[in-house]
Parts: sequence; C-alpha cells; structure tokens
Amino acid sequence: MDYQQTLRRQVSCAGIGLHSGTKVSLTLKPAPADTGVVFRRTDLGVDIPAHVDNVTGIQYATVLGKGGATVETVEHLLAALVSAGVDNLIIELSQREVPIMDGSSAPFLFLIQEAGVKRLSTPRSYLKVLRPVSVSSGDKHIAIYPSDHFKVSYTISFDHPMLRHQSRTTRITEQTFIDDIASARTFGFLKEVEWMRQQGLALGGSLDNAIVIGDTGPLNALRFEDECVRHKILDAVGDLSLLGRPVLGHVVAHRAGHALHTQLARQLLGEADAWNLVESAVPAQTVPAGVTASLRAR
Repeated sequence: MDYQQTLRRQVSCAGIGLHSGTKVSLTLKPAPADTGVVFRRTDLGVDIPAHVDNVTGIQYATVLGKGGATVETVEHLLAALVSAGVDNLIIELSQREVPIMDGSSAPFLFLIQEAGVKRLSTPRSYLKVLRPVSVSSGDKHIAIYPSDHFKVSYTISFDHPMLRHQSRTTRITEQTFIDDIASARTFGFLKEVEWMRQQGLALGGSLDNAIVIGDTGPLNALRFEDECVRHKILDAVGDLSLLGRPVLGHVVAHRAGHALHTQLARQLLGEADAWNLVESAVPAQTVPAGVTASLRAR
C-alpha cells in the first residue's frame, strides 16, 4: 500500500509570470491528507483546487479559476509535484501567475527537494484506466489506454524544418522525470512573439525562460536534441494531474496541447466505467503472497 505525501516544511521563491510579466512570490506549504493540491491567491483570499473542473483557460498555458480569481501557467509546477509524489499542498501566490522560472519544472523540483517530502498515514488512491478513452480535434489527437504504470507517448509536428517530427515515450517515475523531462523548457516561435505580446501574452518571456525558434533554428542552446517534445510530455503530466489523483495509464498524444490534455481529463472522469480507484501502484499479479491490492470504485 502506498501513502499520501506532503512537504516537510514550507519553502518559497520569487520570479515573473511568463505571460503577465509581473513579479510574483510563491510559497509551497505542507497540507494534511486528502487536502489535494490547492492554489491560494493571497492577494485575493481565494482558494482554487487543482482540478479539471476549475479549468477556465487553455491558450498557451493552463488556467484555473474560482470565485472570480484565476491562477495561470500551473502545469510546470503541477508536473513537478506529480513526479515527486506530493499529493497534498497549499500553493500561495501573490499574483495570478505561477512564476516561469527557467521555463521548465526543474526549479520547482529543487524547491521540493529543499523542503523534503513527508509521508502521511492515509493511503493514496490511484486512478487506474480500465479501457481506452480518446478525444480529437482535426488532426490533433490524444488517448489514454490501460497500463500498470503512468506512461506518456507524444508526437509533435510543426511547419518548421527543426520540428517537422519529434516523438518520444517515457514511463513517468521520479527518476525518469528528473533525468529526461524536468529540465525541458517551454518553446515558441520568433515570428509569433510580436502577435502574442499584442494579445497580452509572453510579456515576461525571454531567452532565459523559453526556447525561441527562428526561421533557421533555436536562438538559444538546446538541453536535448528533442527538448520540445520532452516539454510537451511535461505539460501533459502537469495537465493530467488535474484528475485529482495519480494516474495508472498510457497516454498517447499526437499534436495535442493544453486544450486536449484537459479535455481528455474531463472525458475520462465522465466515463465512470473507464477507470476505478486502486490503493496500490503494484499490479495485482506481482503483489507478494498474502497481500491483495485494495480496489475502490468511485
């Protein structure tokens, strides 16, 4: 049986919002079992649970909202929490957007490691996929299939010589996320930057927190040859954490993004026969003799 976790102590950082360009302070605070992950706008006094029911925007970032307040660009922090096995947390923000840091999840993992992870006494529930569920939009597609692990297969394709095709499959564990996914940065195209800024987006973007791709290639050095598709996997991990529980399933995505990630989460929760809750990530056939994985239907 696995147990829920939180942080051992609170930890803070400051930065700027990728899209707002506004300075923001962030504090991660331990929380009791069954709290889940909750964003707290300290400037407004509003709590917003990290759940797909609270998604209010998906243009270039995932936005949550409740009670007239929003929190934006939540996916990189949420992905770090998933990989570190943090189930319960209060995330305090002084402004509406999670700081972008270097454009990846790595700085948030550093914060989590600084605080330390604490095991609680309450069992953890996993959402185990029982049959395929999929959503599509034009030539974009995402599906989730039964699996005893959390795994993501992602393919991207853009009208650019550098990104015509990138594909990667990663089984998401704490170590593989640290080694292969966490430091992959968000990316965008130089030709789109001016339009985005006219729309009030990417106001805090720079070569320090994003890969910027010009006509002939990236303007900054890549951390991985396929860094862009790795970042898409990172986004999917963060967005699917909005299911409210860690997932046991194989996600397969082609040219998807925040909209389809969150739509898949809604579709999956809406099809009650497509999943159940288990209190162990260990497949039943590999559980030691005398121990049975406990199943709970929602």
